[in-house]
Amino acid sequence: MKTFLATFLMVVSTGHACLAATRLVEPRLTLRKQEAGTKPRVALTFDACSGRTDERILSMLIDNSIPATIFVTGRWLKRNGAVFAMLNARPDLFEIENHGAMHIPAVDRPMAIYGIPAAGSAQAVAAEVAGGAAAIEAQGATPHWFRGATAKYSLSSIGQIRQMGFRVAGYSVNGDGGSLLGAPATEKRIASVRDGDVIIAHINQPTRTAGDGVVKGILDLKAKGFAFVRLDGAVEDGSDDTTN
Repeated sequence: MKTFLATFLMVVSTGHACLAATRLVEPRLTLRKQEAGTKPRVALTFDACSGRTDERILSMLIDNSIPATIFVTGRWLKRNGAVFAMLNARPDLFEIENHGAMHIPAVDRPMAIYGIPAAGSAQAVAAEVAGGAAAIEAQGATPHWFRGATAKYSLSSIGQIRQMGFRVAGYSVNGDGGSLLGAPATEKRIASVRDGDVIIAHINQPTRTAGDGVVKGILDLKAKGFAFVRLDGAVEDGSDDTTN
Protein backbone atom coordinates (compact mmCIF):
# COMPACT_ATOMS: atom_id res chain seq x y z
CA MET A 1 0.00 0.00 0.00
CA LYS A 2 2.81 2.40 0.91
CA THR A 3 4.59 1.58 -2.33
CA PHE A 4 1.43 2.21 -4.35
CA LEU A 5 0.80 5.52 -2.55
CA ALA A 6 4.37 6.69 -3.09
CA THR A 7 4.15 5.82 -6.78
CA PHE A 8 0.79 7.58 -7.10
CA LEU A 9 2.10 10.74 -5.44
CA MET A 10 5.18 10.71 -7.68
CA VAL A 11 3.00 10.45 -10.81
CA VAL A 12 0.75 13.29 -9.62
CA SER A 13 3.76 15.44 -8.77
CA THR A 14 5.33 14.77 -12.16
CA GLY A 15 2.06 15.58 -13.89
CA HIS A 16 1.77 18.90 -12.05
CA ALA A 17 5.35 19.75 -12.97
CA CYS A 18 4.66 18.99 -16.64
CA LEU A 19 1.53 21.14 -16.62
CA ALA A 20 3.44 24.01 -15.04
CA ALA A 21 6.19 23.66 -17.62
CA THR A 22 3.75 23.79 -20.55
CA ARG A 23 1.35 26.42 -19.15
CA LEU A 24 1.19 29.66 -21.09
CA VAL A 25 0.53 32.99 -19.45
CA GLU A 26 -0.67 36.32 -20.80
CA PRO A 27 0.88 38.74 -18.30
CA ARG A 28 -1.05 41.66 -16.90
CA LEU A 29 0.58 45.07 -16.61
CA THR A 30 -0.84 48.11 -14.82
CA LEU A 31 0.43 51.46 -13.61
CA ARG A 32 0.59 52.30 -9.95
CA LYS A 33 -2.62 54.04 -8.89
CA GLN A 34 -2.66 57.81 -8.64
CA GLU A 35 -3.31 59.60 -5.37
CA ALA A 36 -6.81 60.90 -4.77
CA GLY A 37 -7.47 64.24 -6.41
CA THR A 38 -4.99 63.77 -9.28
CA LYS A 39 -5.72 63.07 -12.93
CA PRO A 40 -6.32 59.44 -13.88
CA ARG A 41 -3.49 58.05 -16.03
CA VAL A 42 -3.27 55.39 -18.70
CA ALA A 43 -0.40 54.07 -20.81
CA LEU A 44 -0.98 53.65 -24.53
CA THR A 45 1.03 50.83 -26.10
CA PHE A 46 0.88 49.93 -29.78
CA ASP A 47 2.21 46.90 -31.61
CA ALA A 48 3.67 47.33 -35.10
CA CYS A 49 3.83 43.69 -36.14
CA SER A 50 4.40 43.92 -39.90
CA GLY A 51 2.85 45.67 -42.87
CA ARG A 52 2.37 49.42 -43.00
CA THR A 53 1.65 52.24 -40.56
CA ASP A 54 -1.82 53.41 -39.53
CA GLU A 55 -1.51 57.14 -40.17
CA ARG A 56 -4.93 57.76 -38.60
CA ILE A 57 -3.56 56.78 -35.20
CA LEU A 58 -0.11 58.26 -35.63
CA SER A 59 -1.39 61.64 -36.82
CA MET A 60 -3.86 61.83 -33.94
CA LEU A 61 -1.11 61.16 -31.39
CA ILE A 62 1.13 63.84 -32.89
CA ASP A 63 -1.61 66.44 -33.39
CA ASN A 64 -2.76 66.05 -29.78
CA SER A 65 0.73 65.64 -28.23
CA ILE A 66 -0.25 62.30 -26.73
CA PRO A 67 2.71 60.08 -25.74
CA ALA A 68 2.77 56.36 -26.47
CA THR A 69 5.02 53.31 -26.34
CA ILE A 70 5.36 51.57 -29.69
CA PHE A 71 6.60 47.98 -30.00
CA VAL A 72 8.12 47.33 -33.42
CA THR A 73 9.38 44.20 -35.14
CA GLY A 74 12.34 43.86 -37.43
CA ARG A 75 9.85 42.94 -40.18
CA TRP A 76 7.93 46.19 -39.74
CA LEU A 77 11.14 48.22 -39.68
CA LYS A 78 12.14 46.99 -43.13
CA ARG A 79 9.06 48.60 -44.66
CA ASN A 80 8.67 51.63 -42.42
CA GLY A 81 12.13 53.13 -42.03
CA ALA A 82 10.97 56.70 -42.60
CA VAL A 83 8.23 56.37 -40.00
CA PHE A 84 10.67 54.89 -37.51
CA ALA A 85 13.04 57.82 -38.06
CA MET A 86 10.20 60.22 -37.35
CA LEU A 87 9.23 58.34 -34.18
CA ASN A 88 12.82 58.27 -33.00
CA ALA A 89 13.10 62.01 -33.61
CA ARG A 90 10.23 62.66 -31.20
CA PRO A 91 11.43 61.28 -27.84
CA ASP A 92 9.04 63.72 -26.17
CA LEU A 93 6.17 61.60 -27.50
CA PHE A 94 7.33 58.15 -28.50
CA GLU A 95 9.13 55.35 -26.72
CA ILE A 96 10.25 52.61 -29.11
CA GLU A 97 10.43 49.06 -27.80
CA ASN A 98 11.09 45.50 -28.99
CA HIS A 99 8.35 43.35 -30.56
CA GLY A 100 10.78 40.75 -31.88
CA ALA A 101 12.66 40.08 -35.08
CA MET A 102 10.03 38.16 -37.07
CA HIS A 103 6.85 38.37 -34.94
CA ILE A 104 7.23 34.85 -33.56
CA PRO A 105 5.63 33.95 -30.19
CA ALA A 106 8.30 33.82 -27.49
CA VAL A 107 7.46 30.32 -26.27
CA ASP A 108 10.29 27.84 -25.88
CA ARG A 109 8.47 24.68 -26.91
CA PRO A 110 6.84 23.62 -30.19
CA MET A 111 3.21 24.72 -30.47
CA ALA A 112 1.00 27.13 -32.36
CA ILE A 113 -0.74 30.13 -30.78
CA TYR A 114 -3.65 31.61 -32.73
CA GLY A 115 -2.28 29.63 -35.65
CA ILE A 116 1.20 31.18 -35.40
CA PRO A 117 4.06 28.70 -34.84
CA ALA A 118 5.96 29.54 -31.65
CA ALA A 119 9.72 29.88 -31.44
CA GLY A 120 9.86 26.33 -30.13
CA SER A 121 13.15 26.39 -28.22
CA ALA A 122 15.17 28.57 -25.87
CA GLN A 123 17.63 29.25 -28.68
CA ALA A 124 14.85 30.43 -31.01
CA VAL A 125 13.37 32.65 -28.29
CA ALA A 126 16.79 34.24 -27.81
CA ALA A 127 17.09 34.82 -31.57
CA GLU A 128 13.65 36.46 -31.74
CA VAL A 129 14.37 38.79 -28.81
CA ALA A 130 17.96 39.63 -29.72
CA GLY A 131 17.14 40.04 -33.41
CA GLY A 132 14.38 42.52 -32.67
CA ALA A 133 16.63 44.51 -30.36
CA ALA A 134 19.45 44.55 -32.92
CA ALA A 135 17.12 45.88 -35.63
CA ILE A 136 16.05 48.76 -33.38
CA GLU A 137 19.58 49.51 -32.21
CA ALA A 138 20.77 49.65 -35.82
CA GLN A 139 18.35 52.55 -36.29
CA GLY A 140 19.64 54.48 -33.28
CA ALA A 141 17.32 53.49 -30.42
CA THR A 142 17.81 51.24 -27.40
CA PRO A 143 14.87 49.07 -26.27
CA HIS A 144 14.30 48.10 -22.64
CA TRP A 145 10.96 46.30 -22.91
CA PHE A 146 9.93 43.25 -24.93
CA ARG A 147 6.48 42.15 -26.00
CA GLY A 148 6.26 38.96 -28.00
CA ALA A 149 3.82 38.10 -30.77
CA THR A 150 0.42 37.09 -29.30
CA ALA A 151 1.56 38.42 -25.88
CA LYS A 152 1.62 34.84 -24.56
CA TYR A 153 4.68 33.20 -23.01
CA SER A 154 5.84 30.17 -21.12
CA LEU A 155 7.09 31.01 -17.64
CA SER A 156 10.53 29.73 -18.59
CA SER A 157 10.68 32.04 -21.61
CA ILE A 158 9.76 35.00 -19.40
CA GLY A 159 12.69 34.12 -17.17
CA GLN A 160 14.97 33.86 -20.20
CA ILE A 161 13.86 37.23 -21.58
CA ARG A 162 14.40 38.86 -18.19
CA GLN A 163 17.92 37.40 -18.08
CA MET A 164 18.55 39.03 -21.45
CA GLY A 165 17.89 42.39 -19.79
CA PHE A 166 14.31 43.13 -20.86
CA ARG A 167 11.14 43.65 -18.91
CA VAL A 168 8.15 41.90 -20.46
CA ALA A 169 5.23 44.16 -21.35
CA GLY A 170 1.81 42.79 -20.58
CA TYR A 171 -1.32 44.92 -20.58
CA SER A 172 -4.65 45.28 -18.79
CA VAL A 173 -6.99 46.32 -21.63
CA ASN A 174 -7.03 44.81 -25.14
CA GLY A 175 -8.26 47.87 -26.96
CA ASP A 176 -8.82 46.57 -30.49
CA GLY A 177 -9.00 42.79 -30.13
CA GLY A 178 -5.89 42.29 -32.21
CA SER A 179 -7.19 44.95 -34.65
CA LEU A 180 -10.13 42.64 -35.46
CA LEU A 181 -12.87 44.58 -33.65
CA GLY A 182 -15.06 47.10 -35.41
CA ALA A 183 -14.72 50.81 -34.73
CA PRO A 184 -17.65 51.13 -32.25
CA ALA A 185 -16.50 48.18 -30.12
CA THR A 186 -12.91 49.44 -30.10
CA GLU A 187 -13.95 52.95 -29.11
CA LYS A 188 -16.11 51.57 -26.28
CA ARG A 189 -13.32 49.40 -24.90
CA ILE A 190 -10.76 52.19 -24.87
CA ALA A 191 -13.13 54.89 -23.62
CA SER A 192 -14.13 52.71 -20.64
CA VAL A 193 -10.63 52.21 -19.18
CA ARG A 194 -9.74 53.21 -15.64
CA ASP A 195 -6.85 54.88 -13.89
CA GLY A 196 -3.73 52.73 -14.12
CA ASP A 197 -4.70 50.70 -17.18
CA VAL A 198 -2.18 49.76 -19.85
CA ILE A 199 -3.88 49.60 -23.25
CA ILE A 200 -2.69 47.45 -26.13
CA ALA A 201 -3.73 48.21 -29.71
CA HIS A 202 -2.20 48.00 -33.17
CA ILE A 203 -0.69 50.70 -35.35
CA ASN A 204 0.05 48.56 -38.42
CA GLN A 205 -3.42 47.91 -39.84
CA PRO A 206 -4.40 51.03 -41.80
CA THR A 207 -7.19 49.29 -43.74
CA ARG A 208 -9.14 47.97 -40.75
CA THR A 209 -11.95 49.86 -39.08
CA ALA A 210 -10.51 49.24 -35.61
CA GLY A 211 -8.13 52.15 -36.20
CA ASP A 212 -11.01 54.62 -36.32
CA GLY A 213 -12.20 53.27 -32.98
CA VAL A 214 -8.70 53.62 -31.49
CA VAL A 215 -8.60 57.29 -32.50
CA LYS A 216 -12.07 58.05 -31.14
CA GLY A 217 -11.51 56.12 -27.91
CA ILE A 218 -8.28 57.95 -27.12
CA LEU A 219 -9.85 61.32 -27.86
CA ASP A 220 -12.74 60.36 -25.57
CA LEU A 221 -10.23 59.75 -22.77
CA LYS A 222 -8.55 63.07 -23.44
CA ALA A 223 -11.90 64.84 -23.22
CA LYS A 224 -12.51 63.14 -19.85
CA GLY A 225 -9.25 64.57 -18.49
CA PHE A 226 -7.05 61.47 -18.59
CA ALA A 227 -3.28 61.89 -18.64
CA PHE A 228 -1.20 59.68 -20.94
CA VAL A 229 2.21 58.24 -20.08
CA ARG A 230 4.77 55.99 -21.72
CA LEU A 231 6.06 52.90 -19.97
CA ASP A 232 9.40 54.59 -19.34
CA GLY A 233 7.64 57.44 -17.52
CA ALA A 234 5.72 55.47 -14.91
CA VAL A 235 6.06 52.85 -12.22
CA GLU A 236 4.42 49.61 -13.31
CA ASP A 237 3.19 46.39 -11.73
CA GLY A 238 3.54 43.29 -13.91
CA SER A 239 2.32 39.78 -13.17
CA ASP A 240 4.30 36.55 -13.65
CA ASP A 241 7.66 38.14 -12.69
CA THR A 242 7.65 40.28 -15.83
CA THR A 243 8.75 43.54 -14.23
CA ASN A 244 9.84 42.89 -10.62
